[in-house]
Amino acid sequence: MRHVRSIWNGAISFGLVSIPVKLMNATENHSLSFRQIHLEDGGRIRYRKFCELEDREVSSPEIGKGYEDADGSVVPITDEDLAQLPLPTAKTIEIVAFVPADRIDLLQMDTAYYLSANGAPAGKPYALLREALRRSGKVAVAKYALRGRERLGMLRVVDDVLTMHALLWPDEIRSAEGVAPEADVPIRDKELDLADTLMDTLGEVDLDELHDEYREAVEELITAKAEGREPPPVPEPEGGKVLDLMAALEKSVRAARESRGAAPGQEAEVRQMPSRKSSRATPKEVGGKKSTSTAKKATATRAAPKKTTAATTKSTPTARKTTAKKTAGKKATAKKTPTARSTEAKSTAARSESAGRKTAAKKTAAKKTTAKKASGRQRAG
Repeated sequence: MRHVRSIWNGAISFGLVSIPVKLMNATENHSLSFRQIHLEDGGRIRYRKFCELEDREVSSPEIGKGYEDADGSVVPITDEDLAQLPLPTAKTIEIVAFVPADRIDLLQMDTAYYLSANGAPAGKPYALLREALRRSGKVAVAKYALRGRERLGMLRVVDDVLTMHALLWPDEIRSAEGVAPEADVPIRDKELDLADTLMDTLGEVDLDELHDEYREAVEELITAKAEGREPPPVPEPEGGKVLDLMAALEKSVRAARESRGAAPGQEAEVRQMPSRKSSRATPKEVGGKKSTSTAKKATATRAAPKKTTAATTKSTPTARKTTAKKTAGKKATAKKTPTARSTEAKSTAARSESAGRKTAAKKTAAKKTTAKKASGRQRAG
């Protein structure tokens, strides 16, 4: 690691053990800073410090600190006054407890620092505290003073280095009361299932691959304007008002899968099962109608010779009886036809064979009737 300037020198108080350390920032800010300029001519805007009593500009060595009281009066406070405060944490990181890491509320986490052993004699106690924390799996809660105020800190081990996170005091954490939606919002299981699918699809990520895209866009804009080029086009913002939560979740799952290289055709939709088909088979209904129509035609064909026979044999008593029997047969056939039509339309494949047997029986009866008619003709002759 390149050299980092220390911002505080002191010692860690570990019981009766004192560990001289230097405090260094563990993070750095990469955000871009802008200067204020005069829009008319581009001149820099600068602030100058004036004494309101003398109405003149003063230099940094002439500036000190003071506390403004409620009545407007100012009480001067010097660095020497602060250095003589009777506080053990003025130059010491005082460890007060060792607790499990999950006892620390993440809302309290603030700035992170590296603690470096200050001098060769500090190496042994530094390593002792480091290994004790590592073996116990706990973190150290400490108090220290920095930049004019006493602070709370948490010490833990990162690789082989002792680090300290500044913590906010518990009374500095605001209550979350009134932040959550007041009304109970019903969440369906299907929506939760889609949310779980989206979480699984997004999966994990290597935090080292994440970067500040906004800063990169600003740098590209600055470069383009400095070179006299047109700024890059601004992409259309996605999203907006969510009208259908389920549709938004499904779209998010598809987009996440495509970004992960999954096939676009893989859908993450929750589909309803197809409804069961009716127990009635349409082809059977059509077949039944055709059979009925065929039966009607056959009946009409048989009726034509019956009428002719009746006209030829009006004077023969035997023929009259035969004709009467034929007419009764026609009436029976006409009565049976609607019943057969209804039965054949409602029957299933299992009853088709039975219907076939009935049809065969009817044909046999028709043959007998034809034989009787032939006999009647012979007698008439």
